[in-house]
Amino acid sequence: MSEGYYDNAPHSPSANGNGNGSLSYNGDNRSSSVTSPNGGNDTLMSSRAISPSAYPVKSELGINGSAATPTPAQSQPARKKLASWVGFSNLPNQVHRRSVRRGFQFVAMVVGESGLGKSTLINTLFETKLYQPKNIPVPGEDRGKTVQIESISAEIEENGVRLKLTVVDTPGFGDFVNNDESWKPIVDNIEARFDAYLEQENRVNRLKLVDNRVHACIYFIQPTGHSLKPIDIEFMRRLHTKVNLIPVIAKADTMTDDEISLFKQRILADIAHHGIRIFQPPQYENEDEETIQENEEIISKVPFAVVGSDSLVNSPDGRQVRGRSYPWGVIEVDNEDHCDFVKLRQMLVRTHMEELREHTNDVLYEDYRTDKLKAMGVAQDESVFKETNPAARQAEERTLHEAKLAKMEAEMKMVFQQKVQEKEAKLKQSEEELYLRHREMKDALEKQRQELEDKKRRIESGRPLTPEKGSQKKRFGLGK
Repeated sequence: MSEGYYDNAPHSPSANGNGNGSLSYNGDNRSSSVTSPNGGNDTLMSSRAISPSAYPVKSELGINGSAATPTPAQSQPARKKLASWVGFSNLPNQVHRRSVRRGFQFVAMVVGESGLGKSTLINTLFETKLYQPKNIPVPGEDRGKTVQIESISAEIEENGVRLKLTVVDTPGFGDFVNNDESWKPIVDNIEARFDAYLEQENRVNRLKLVDNRVHACIYFIQPTGHSLKPIDIEFMRRLHTKVNLIPVIAKADTMTDDEISLFKQRILADIAHHGIRIFQPPQYENEDEETIQENEEIISKVPFAVVGSDSLVNSPDGRQVRGRSYPWGVIEVDNEDHCDFVKLRQMLVRTHMEELREHTNDVLYEDYRTDKLKAMGVAQDESVFKETNPAARQAEERTLHEAKLAKMEAEMKMVFQQKVQEKEAKLKQSEEELYLRHREMKDALEKQRQELEDKKRRIESGRPLTPEKGSQKKRFGLGK
């Protein structure tokens, strides 16, 4: 297919998804029309998946006509222009259909002292009665000695989208005189859920994976107005590497706006001082201005000052709103001027629920899984999964080979020197032995020479030679 600029691309047939959405494609003025589940019609204008006029074709051919091998300096692949509508721009609709068919699952944990409105806030977030009114124990009644873990699951549906919601409550946290290690049952529960998911991954049949990992932990802070208590700091230090922490100031209607602003600054200062990581909306490239502004507004509200209420009250202007009625006025839960409940629900449910699940799976769970397997003695060669340059790899292998040869050469030199030293020692010992024998033979010959010279002088002087003792005895014996 020839590559060039197509000013007038041919019309393509329309691609339709399921009943929840449709996508149409009409000539040059192309628009993606998606029908929302609640009946609205949202039109997304786009040139195409990749606009032909936006990216010119840049082809690099080798000697034989094939595409040239990209150099390591090329960080991104070359963008190609489409001659007509192909269809992969319909992938979001396919993902949407699959997601709606499977449904979603979300596990939230609420932690805080009793009486801070945890159950009321959950009922307010999801517009349903997940928690029934609790029986408050009378003074003096035994409340247990440790933190209890309770889970409530419910399947809720909104505009055809099903969500299996699980809320993990921690009654008894911070209610005792001695709160030492009160966070331990909570940490054990989160790690047990990680272990259960890891065990499912190691099965032979992994078709039915149940994700019971905690995706978000809403930590309720008492509206004291001072700073974080030691139990708050210690709890968040223990859990910030295992779960997405979302700190909220409970019962914010007990404080003024100035007190809330100052309290937030003190909380953020404590969090930064102790190196605690809390969840913040991620920033992605090429996002629209509206999304960037929404994320900045959400970040500016952390920690969220919330007010929970699942009952309707009459406002001064005659409207029925969710909130709390006081003699001095009405606090509206869904009014952003009164509290941060709307921003909390927007981050937790409407805009960043998938980011919470993704961060739990890709970062928190992977870190725990790595540490767990390493503690079990499972080792892995990290170089297997690294993208390497063949030339750099070859140079590295050459360097290793040369180092190996140099090491072998040094070892051979050392062995050769050791053999030479041993041979020299043996030769030196043999030389000393030979020199000793030579000296002994020389002394014996010198002695014999002296004896011969002595005999010669006697003969020349005419004196008889002195007979040897043995010869004299023999001569006397013969004379007798």
